[in-house]
Amino acid sequence: MPDDASGPALDPTLSEWLKARAETEHHLTERPAPIDAAWAQRLADLLTTERSWQDQYTELIALGSSGGRFPSSNR
Repeated sequence: MPDDASGPALDPTLSEWLKARAETEHHLTERPAPIDAAWAQRLADLLTTERSWQDQYTELIALGSSGGRFPSSNR
């Protein structure tokens, strides 16, 4: 789906989503033993950020679909 010059752009949103995912992955690889509260809080924050970017990307994709809604999963 090409970006409309006057509308929202997909690429920056996808880039931020993937960046957030990479930050989450990096945090998971540095997991302390035992897990402490600060590490768990940072993971919660990272997952929330990642989910937010994912939701924004999905909403942008839905703008170009029939009915303006992203299809529900079959899973």
